[in-house]
Amino acid sequence: MIARAPYLFLLLIMVPDLYLDMHYWRYKFPLARRIIYWLPSIILVAYTLKLTYEPEFIPDNPNKIYIYLLLLGLISIPKFAFMLCSIIGLWMSKLVRLFKKHKHSKPKNYGNLVGIIATILIWYVVLYGAFVGFQKLEINHQTYSSPELPKAFDGYKIVLFSDAHVGTMKGDRQWMLKRAVDAMNQEHADLIVFTGDLQNVKPKDIYEHTELLGSLSAKDGVYSILGNHDYDKYMHPVAERRVQQCKETIALEKRMGWNLLLNEHRTIRRGNSQITIAGVEDNCSNKGYPERIDIKKALKGAKGFILMLAHDPGVWRGTIIPDGRSQLTLSGHTHNMQFSLFGWSPMSALGKEINGWYKEGNQSLFVTAGLGALIPWRFGATGEIVVLTLKKQS
Repeated sequence: MIARAPYLFLLLIMVPDLYLDMHYWRYKFPLARRIIYWLPSIILVAYTLKLTYEPEFIPDNPNKIYIYLLLLGLISIPKFAFMLCSIIGLWMSKLVRLFKKHKHSKPKNYGNLVGIIATILIWYVVLYGAFVGFQKLEINHQTYSSPELPKAFDGYKIVLFSDAHVGTMKGDRQWMLKRAVDAMNQEHADLIVFTGDLQNVKPKDIYEHTELLGSLSAKDGVYSILGNHDYDKYMHPVAERRVQQCKETIALEKRMGWNLLLNEHRTIRRGNSQITIAGVEDNCSNKGYPERIDIKKALKGAKGFILMLAHDPGVWRGTIIPDGRSQLTLSGHTHNMQFSLFGWSPMSALGKEINGWYKEGNQSLFVTAGLGALIPWRFGATGEIVVLTLKKQS
């Protein structure tokens, strides 16, 4: 993970301390004290270099990366924010001095005060997200109405969850996954669907959870698709090993009794009426990986109302809307950035489908914020289970 951009991490760690040393520390403190102030960053630099040479995207002991990112959030990011506030405050004080009559007086740099406030806020966000926010769970009730839905499916209840990342919920966090499974089973749903990213990076993440996940129960079964993490795209093995590990993940989902859809569809019936549930593979949004999605194959012979599962919501606008056959698409992948402030996520500024409902003509998309995360941290964008009720629109 760190090996993909080590220089960015090193700059984040070193630049703020260089600024602070040049503008404050060297004029006020003796060398011994300056070394003490530099010490946390020196330790983080060494930690960064060590993680850079980790052969895997996530170390076998993921706590190594969790602790590292927590330290960045508590030390380097606040320093960087303080530096930016201080620089802006310095520029503003110089502008004030240009227009001030008594130019001999030195204007105060209020950017430093803003930087101190920003530091306290960052500490709160980091600590709350790591130790409180990630452990929270919401049951998100939603309703979808369509005139194309067969009357026999009016009131049909679907439980949607996504991005479980069960490798993060092992050991002393497994209670979080059990809580989610119990909550889903208590809904007595007609259908449970999972829209990808079951593992973090390896199939071994799943093994200790197979019995628990296999206990998920719905009248018409559990249906799933693969997400980008389920293809093991974040590892560095040869192509053959990547394919083999993907097969292992597929086998584990089937062993749990899940109906895995790999550019496939199934028909669910109520008397003489039916709906189609289809699932497309994920393209992993990366160069160098094969185009796996095949909507023509997924919907070959499909008729009537179609419920599509697609891990990446970007597929909806790029592939599903042009195809025009799927009335409702369910996705995950974005985690709603794992950060939301008063219901607003910075990712929404990109103009893409990030979280919640989207509609084009008679085609609708719902994007869930997901259940878990590779990095155990959430602020505002709480992990969720979605309970979706289908309604026949007259």
